[in-house]
Amino acid sequence: MRDGREHGAVAVEFALLAPVMILLLLGIMEFGRAYNAQISLSSAAREGVRVMAIGNNPTDARTAAKNAAAGLQPTLTDASFSISPASCTTGAQVTFKITYTLSTMTRIAGPFPMEGKGVMLCGG
Repeated sequence: MRDGREHGAVAVEFALLAPVMILLLLGIMEFGRAYNAQISLSSAAREGVRVMAIGNNPTDARTAAKNAAAGLQPTLTDASFSISPASCTTGAQVTFKITYTLSTMTRIAGPFPMEGKGVMLCGG
């Protein structure tokens, strides 16, 4: 048979464990968002460098990268991209970098700077 003291003990245990469980859940959510953003940045950088290596058009490369990373909020601006060298010559290597700052949902930590990078030989 249970008495009132056991019910009080359960409430104390819950009060001690609930904040830890909530922080764990929020940490998992933040890590998932960061991982998703990094995958999006890497994919967008690969798409941008592919367009640059084949077409040698920085404007088209930026547009392709923006379209590939459309799910990121806030959206990417032209200042987020760097292409080096600015012009692609056959056989040379071109690098396409995207910089992004991920703000967190909880505001406990962050914002976190992130980068996506793609490298490819020019000329397909």
